[in-house]
Amino acid sequence: MKPKNTTFSDRLSAAAEAKQAMLAKFKPKPMIAAPEPIDREAERAARLEAVRVARAAEREAARAAQAAAGEAARQAALEAEQAVLAVRREERKERKAGEKASAQAKRQERLAAYGKLSVG
Repeated sequence: MKPKNTTFSDRLSAAAEAKQAMLAKFKPKPMIAAPEPIDREAERAARLEAVRVARAAEREAARAAQAAAGEAARQAALEAEQAVLAVRREERKERKAGEKASAQAKRQERLAAYGKLSVG
């Protein structure tokens, strides 16, 4: 019995087969086609639209926050103005009450003086 690959031609054919096997590893394999083609442009457009919607929501939230802050500032200014008006109103009431009391006192003095003059 002869051992395998003992002749020169056997060794040459074995080397050629090994070389073919190595080259076969590097050959591109047949691709499996997708059931439906991927629409990359539509995916990109969807991502862009999602980003636009998110940014619009952020802008709207910022506007709402700014409006709320502005409304709070207006409310605080209105309350401060009302407090100032209430203080002025109280001062005016006190001043008018004082003027009325002094006018009544003058009148009483005048009447008392007149009464004394007519009686005397």
